Amino acid sequence: MNELLESIARGEWRFANPRWLLALWGLVPLAFGMIFMVYRSFRLERQLGDQELLEVNLGRARVWNTWVRAGAVTIGLACVIIAVARPQSDPQEIEVETQGRDVVFLVDVSRSMLANDVAPNRLERSKLWINDLVDQLGGDRVGLVAYAGSSSVVCPLTSDRMFFRLALEELSPSSVLVGGTNIGDAIRRTTELVFPESGDEFNAGFRDLILISDGEDQESLPIEAARHASERGVRIITIGIGSDKGAMIAADRDNPRSNPVRSRLESQTLRDIARSTPGGVYLEVGTGTMDLAQIYTDLIGSVNQRKMDTATSMRYTERFPIFLGMGLVLIMIELLIIPTRTRRSPA
Repeated sequence: MNELLESIARGEWRFANPRWLLALWGLVPLAFGMIFMVYRSFRLERQLGDQELLEVNLGRARVWNTWVRAGAVTIGLACVIIAVARPQSDPQEIEVETQGRDVVFLVDVSRSMLANDVAPNRLERSKLWINDLVDQLGGDRVGLVAYAGSSSVVCPLTSDRMFFRLALEELSPSSVLVGGTNIGDAIRRTTELVFPESGDEFNAGFRDLILISDGEDQESLPIEAARHASERGVRIITIGIGSDKGAMIAADRDNPRSNPVRSRLESQTLRDIARSTPGGVYLEVGTGTMDLAQIYTDLIGSVNQRKMDTATSMRYTERFPIFLGMGLVLIMIELLIIPTRTRRSPA
């Protein structure tokens, strides 16, 4: 207790959940209500008849007994509320090492990804999967690349989850300048811009490229691009989305030369890309659904991780057990104290 008082005097004090302290205001009407009930009970007792006769037959109520019980329950509840707010003291600086991997999502944003064989369409479904995964990334750095006929780094490798979510939300066919589907060029550009060559083995084996596409490609040599990525220590996980029977895509209203086309899942291309990198995996979702967060845990979160960064953090000593114990003891006292009366002998 002395140590606790000393830490308060030094100002080394904070609450992890300070909003709970607002509940202390609820004890104010409770206290006034208890005071009102005590006085009301005394008044009703005086109205029952002759006060001396009542004290002879029933005894005189011990006023201190009533006030101790009321004070114990009020202070006890206050201590419990303070405990829930998690008081902390004695801050100490500690170095925290963040471990993780570099994970880049390479997402197909071509017209074929607008097919609605997966609701609402292939692209929007892919964005929903990725968004659900963000909270599971731990200490990983994450990046986002959009591609079609050309590719664009929408979000470079970062630990800023909010920035990544904003970039993901804006992902659309307009994220790239050229239409079409060139997987090979996208892998090469991602390898060069997002996964630069390292002079040592610091990054080797800690890089993952998650490619989400229907697999259609315009002879951009994706297998050779995948092999080049593996030389940079990049593992490629491919996810195939779409129906193998194909789905119709409406003509582009902004392009008068555009015609309706049928797009189908080209799973063999995606399978060969994954096989071209050590540890690569192909996952065929088709028109179904998947838990990308669980896939991440199994394929990425469970493998070797490297030291990403070292940061200084403040560690506090938890003090809530003291207040919780005090609160429970006071509440038990209120339950154990029985209202009693002192007998008065008749004159």
